Amino acid sequence: MTEYLMIVAVFTVPVLVLEIIMGRHKGVYKKEEFLVLLGSFFLGRNFVVPLVTALIAGLYLLFFPQYKGALGHVSFLLAYPVLLLVDEFCFYWVHRWAHVSHHPENNSLLWKMHRTHHAGKYMNVLLNCRVNLSWFLVVPTAWVNGLALYLGMFEVVAVNMLVKMGWNLITHSNFRWDDGVRSHRLFGPIFRALEHVVVSPGIHHTHHGYGRDGANYKNFGVVLSLYDWIFGTLHIPQGRPSKYGLPGKNAHWLEELFYPVVRIGAKAPSK
Repeated sequence: MTEYLMIVAVFTVPVLVLEIIMGRHKGVYKKEEFLVLLGSFFLGRNFVVPLVTALIAGLYLLFFPQYKGALGHVSFLLAYPVLLLVDEFCFYWVHRWAHVSHHPENNSLLWKMHRTHHAGKYMNVLLNCRVNLSWFLVVPTAWVNGLALYLGMFEVVAVNMLVKMGWNLITHSNFRWDDGVRSHRLFGPIFRALEHVVVSPGIHHTHHGYGRDGANYKNFGVVLSLYDWIFGTLHIPQGRPSKYGLPGKNAHWLEELFYPVVRIGAKAPSK
């Protein structure tokens, strides 16, 4: 886990420093925001993630002991695309259900665990850390990668985690290099076609926005937008959303971190 955190830092810190130098964090945070970010990073990455990993491995060992290491011999070139497609498919549907279940008359458990990531009223690499602690348990990536590890696909899982971590940095970063490419006379149509398969910063920024060109009920993939295209939830934007986050007042920072264990009656943000 220490090595994983070091890799996260190596990827994240340079982008974070550049964002700060460029003034992309100025005036963004309040005291409560720092508490959510720090709690999610230190408790989530250092405590919850190892605990969930051990739990998942224990469950697979308990129910399917005969399959331990069964796919360790499979070629990386075959195993990685399959793992990526399965991982993205499972994440797409759980992520979509979390958003679809978010309705004024239906503040579901799944949405209230996921809303913490969407309540940040900004877009930068620190938003990757803004996660409810329970979400680490229900996010399908942990279960899919855990199964692959159990089946002996260690290198495949390592690459999958690094790719998703790196892509999250690209798509959450405040820098929007893709706007110029998308609007380019020659390369724009090619790039828009590619966005039907791969998630761009614009596609994910739109997912975190509302108002003009914001659509948090669209674009549910992490790396691949393929399933959004197939299932009719793809929205390719023209530019940045007019606003980020969720309208209205955020839930109390303790509830954002610890829901459903902590329920202190704060009003949940609405669309």
